[in-house]
Parts: sequence; C-alpha cells; structure tokens
Amino acid sequence: MLEITNLHATVGGTEILKGLTLSVPAGEVHAIMGPNGAGKSTLSYVLTGREGYEVTEGTVTLDSEDLLALEPNQRAAKGVFLSFQYPIEIPGVPGLTFIRTALNAQHKARGEDEVSAPAFLKRAREVAASLKIDFEMLKRSLNAGFSGGEKKRMEIFQMAMLEPRFLILDETDSGLDIDALKIVSEGVNAMRSPERAMLVITHYQRLLDYIKPDRVHVLADGRIAASGGPELAHQLEAEGYDKYAA
Repeated sequence: MLEITNLHATVGGTEILKGLTLSVPAGEVHAIMGPNGAGKSTLSYVLTGREGYEVTEGTVTLDSEDLLALEPNQRAAKGVFLSFQYPIEIPGVPGLTFIRTALNAQHKARGEDEVSAPAFLKRAREVAASLKIDFEMLKRSLNAGFSGGEKKRMEIFQMAMLEPRFLILDETDSGLDIDALKIVSEGVNAMRSPERAMLVITHYQRLLDYIKPDRVHVLADGRIAASGGPELAHQLEAEGYDKYAA
C-alpha cells in the first residue's frame, strides 16, 4: 500500500529525513519508535503534505500513485489521515459540523454522493457510544476546552467517521491515562481491515500492548535503523536507543 524509498526531507534548511525507506502493506499495522529528534513527526508531516517540509530526494507512493505530487486535501481524499500528537482547538466550529464538512468534501472529491444529515447523525451516535464520548461534547467547538484524553478520543472519532485507508497516529498515547488509553486503542483496533494500513508513532511500548503491530521499526538519525517483530519494542523499552545513536 505505502512505499517509501530513499526519502530525504528538510525543515528550515536542515535535513531531518536522510534516506528513509519503508514499506507498509495493506492489512498491516506498523509501529515506529525512536529517540526525540529522530524524524518521527517529520515523517508524518511529509506524508500528509504539511507546508514547510521539503522533500529533496526519494519517492512515496500510495497504491502505486505518487503521493508527493498531491496537495494535502487530495491526499486526504485518497484516504490519508493523520491523528495529531497535539490536536488544535478550533473555536466557533462545532465538532459535528467540522467532521460532516470534511466527510462530504472527501465524498465530493471522489465523485461520491454526500452523506445525508440523518445518516451522518445516526453513524455519529454509534461511534460516539463505542468510544464513550458524550454526544453533547460533539456539539461543542472542536477540541476547545477539552482535556488531553478528550482530544485524543475526538481524533479517533474523526478517524472512525472518515474511514481513511492509510492512518498515521502520531503519539496518540501522549497524555492519556490508562482508561483513556484502552478506549482509544479499542477504537484503533476496530479500524483494522485487509484494505487499510496504519503507521503508529510512539515513544512507549505500553501502547503496543493494546495495538499489537505486525512490525516495529526504529527511526534514528532520519532513517530506519532496525526492524523486527513486536519483541523489538520490548527490547527498546529495556535497553533504550543508545545503540542506534549516530
């Protein structure tokens, strides 16, 4: 599904990604772990097309299509979704309005019919219940005044409503207590599908106890330094990243 080959990227003139190569097949969940400053968040921003992140070399394809040639909204319409480490607040825009607008914009971009208000609300209530989200919270301004756990649940709610094909979760476990972590993980696991793939970025092995990845990769100094099964996460938790330091 996603193929990254020899990816180099700079931010503010500084090279952060230095020849990263990675393959994430459809139906699989891959985890990326690594020290601070290794390029984990940079990778997520490059894949989604954030302004200020310049690709200087390499290729990225999604279903054999050149992802880097697409604008951010086009990548979203193709099914690329990023769950932010620090979700932003959008005062004055109710969560339900935001999500329905995004959903119908993607449907339009794909030449599909818009989702009717009754159908959208029915689905929204079902998803909110599964994530233990108070439906009234969805009527409030997006993320405004939300706790860290509420913001992360809202990210997973958006993910479930939009049903993307390739998910990037950038430190979704950040700021979550154990109960919120379990709920968020259940929401992520519910999205597993043979037609969908996920890239989970995390510092901690504890998240991977709930979201059991097919592969774990170590990102260090801008490139994939090691790959393995879930046992690699336990090794990193015990030994740290010193052996992968540049």
